[in-house]
Amino acid sequence: MVRTIMIGDVVGEPGLTALERELPSLIREYKADFVVVNGENAADGFGMTGQTLNRILQSGADVVTSGNHVWEEREFWSVLENDERVLRPANYPPGIPGRGWLKTRKNGVFWLVINLQGRDKMKSIDCPFRTFDAIFSARGDTVPERHKIYEMPYPPFITLIDFHAESTKEKEALGFYLGARASVIVGTHTHVQTADNRVLPGGAAYITDIGMTGVQNSVIGMDTRICVDRAVKQVLYHMECAQGEGSVQGVVAEIDENTGKALSIKRIGHTASERD
Repeated sequence: MVRTIMIGDVVGEPGLTALERELPSLIREYKADFVVVNGENAADGFGMTGQTLNRILQSGADVVTSGNHVWEEREFWSVLENDERVLRPANYPPGIPGRGWLKTRKNGVFWLVINLQGRDKMKSIDCPFRTFDAIFSARGDTVPERHKIYEMPYPPFITLIDFHAESTKEKEALGFYLGARASVIVGTHTHVQTADNRVLPGGAAYITDIGMTGVQNSVIGMDTRICVDRAVKQVLYHMECAQGEGSVQGVVAEIDENTGKALSIKRIGHTASERD
């Protein structure tokens, strides 16, 4: 059995500070073999920089995923292109920087991490369902050289999905569509942790949203006063991160490394002392 921790969207300095404080102890507590962190809101709530990426990696992340806000910091595009540990959604059209998936090996176990973005109530980019099909079918065959960290055998190996999407319906549909082809499927983007963590019939651990890493007494990690004013007055005031002590949210999943199927998935709660 192996364990993976997947951490929800890191929002600004409070989220980074909480991650640095809590993630190392979570890795020790759960004896995690592999860690994925969504960092798309790490740079003051919008995008990433080289510095924020390094802080996430130094906290213990093996791979950093993202979403629609990853394009906010233009100077970060070169990092996307050159650092294989950071992913952008795989289903953006060809010709943009970066990569959407990573094959790697750690402690003798093979891992495949795929970052996808939804289309329901978001920008209409390429189909995440068919994009997964294309990536998964090529996992042991002809793969672009820049993706070849290790030669990957055919299953079993551990497949982790970060589906950055707005729609609950679309997230659940992807979970059932992937079936036995994924080990863990987590939703990100909406920043509110859901209580539907479960193992699906195909053997994949699933949760609609793993939450966020930031100030919980906020509106999705942002300043409450500004968010309320935007909603009441319908004026697009500039969003700012909430201030205060942040905390970590995410999940830990147990997986049978011989079959690639999940055994359990457990939420990591609002504070370091609050576990489900």
